[in-house]
Amino acid sequence: MSAVLIIGASSSIGTALAQHYLQQGLTVIWISRSAADFSDLKLLVIQAPDLTGGDWTLHHEFFHSVIEILQQYQVGLIFNCIGWLHQQGEQKLSPEKGLIQSSGALLRKTLLLNLEVPVLYLQGLWPYLCKTPGLRYLQLSAKVGSISDNQLGGWYSYRSAKAALNQWVKTASIELKRSNKTAALVSLHPGTTDSALSAPFQRNLPAGQLQSPAQTALHLAAVAQQLTAGQSGLLLNWDGTVLGF
Repeated sequence: MSAVLIIGASSSIGTALAQHYLQQGLTVIWISRSAADFSDLKLLVIQAPDLTGGDWTLHHEFFHSVIEILQQYQVGLIFNCIGWLHQQGEQKLSPEKGLIQSSGALLRKTLLLNLEVPVLYLQGLWPYLCKTPGLRYLQLSAKVGSISDNQLGGWYSYRSAKAALNQWVKTASIELKRSNKTAALVSLHPGTTDSALSAPFQRNLPAGQLQSPAQTALHLAAVAQQLTAGQSGLLLNWDGTVLGF
């Protein structure tokens, strides 16, 4: 493997993954609507378009150009780090503690950024996934998307969006196997990472549960390194163990 693609690379985890693989001497292809705040000769930055408009047919040229770059650099590893949890400011949106707090605005934005946009990337890059031997595609998701693991309740919209994302990845992995038996497509829970996404919810975490972005990147890179085609379709924890759907 000589190159890695990181989608949503400006997120805390995405940036840490980019820096990790650059330190390993690999070329990193950075896709984000935000530019990197550091430079490296092996960092290739691609400005992502706004994919929230609803018309998926508008983005064919963007994905075609990305696939050409992936082919040029022989990318064998892809992380999709796109995700959203809360919004501050005038229209504050935050995970529901109870059903009464649910709203259309929260549900729509949660589904858009945690399901629709990641799925659009998966669809857009699908021709490359189907034809690249040994490809590994890790879609960052969340343990709270596991229905069987839900013991606390709450967070209706976020749980539902991540559960749907996990199901989408599982279903796509079955289709992918028909054309590329050597590929691995998985959902991956990164663990609780010290980031803007988790900041409002860190107060009552057990000691040692909160990881730095750099620590998370090391864990996820280790999972990626050990990932096999036989694991395709699974929901994995940050330590590589299998989580139930």
